[in-house]
Amino acid sequence: MTTNLTPALAWRRLREGNERFVNGESSHPNQNASRRSSLVETQNPFAVIFGCSDSRLAAEIIFDVGLGDVFVVRTAGQVIDDAVLGSLEYSVGVLNVPLIVILGHDSCGAVTATRDAVETGEMPAGFIRDLVERITPSVLTSLRNDQPEVNDMVVEHVKQTAQRLADSSRVISDAIEGGRTAVVGLSYRLAEGRADLVSGIGEL
Repeated sequence: MTTNLTPALAWRRLREGNERFVNGESSHPNQNASRRSSLVETQNPFAVIFGCSDSRLAAEIIFDVGLGDVFVVRTAGQVIDDAVLGSLEYSVGVLNVPLIVILGHDSCGAVTATRDAVETGEMPAGFIRDLVERITPSVLTSLRNDQPEVNDMVVEHVKQTAQRLADSSRVISDAIEGGRTAVVGLSYRLAEGRADLVSGIGEL
């Protein structure tokens, strides 16, 4: 059993849910006991959301969806590693999810830390350094394009992350080329709660 939504319809469903959330009209679908029991043996999410771990960016809430609707992968600064790629390939290759969402947001702490490291030349300690190293190419591109604001860097990082997914994974690139899935890059505005489209790969 798989979702029968096309990438375009999956994207529309997320847009409509985000619109309800922005307007304070969330319907909280698929969050009751009968939905919970119907999912014990199977799941058919219609989208995978790869977003930042920020506590203000709870995917199911901002898109007004419920149990079994979205497969969610989160890391600080939505940084890709092998576990992320494996999780996303599972969602596309096994669960047949028709839409991959890359979700960044304004005032991102991981992107801010990366900008500070680039400006000062001082790398953070521990594994935060690994995050900064992976975000640095996006920050450098943004600076080269005369876009020194953190929120510009967030948008650039979302775009580069989406492109890197399509470039790194044969499973995902084949699904995009076959029209079975598409990738959208979104930048979320914390104040308004709106997720703005900043990039797209595949047929939408």
